Amino acid sequence: MSASPSSFASVKLPSGLVTQAREAATPMRRSVAGQIEYWATLGRIAEASGLTISEAREAIALYDVRQSSTVSDADPLDAIEADFVAAESTARLAQAVRQTVQSNRRQVVKAA
Repeated sequence: MSASPSSFASVKLPSGLVTQAREAATPMRRSVAGQIEYWATLGRIAEASGLTISEAREAIALYDVRQSSTVSDADPLDAIEADFVAAESTARLAQAVRQTVQSNRRQVVKAA
């Protein structure tokens, strides 16, 4: 007996992703599957728009740091640390340091 064709397929997903989808779906009034479909659509749009891998990694790292951080308004140092970790993990920190050093060198040369 052959099964009738279906427009759905089953896939295995990490339980952490399903939990995140469930949490994100609730306020948006989506199902878990609907939330994952939404995220997949965003991913396809990002790829089609030419988002580079480094830009995507930077955005994901920044999002992950902000999501995992339990920063309260009472402790701005935690917020600064979270931003630092995000910048460090995406190489933005190294780039900013290089730009600052180069700028300072140019100013020294002009002053001499």
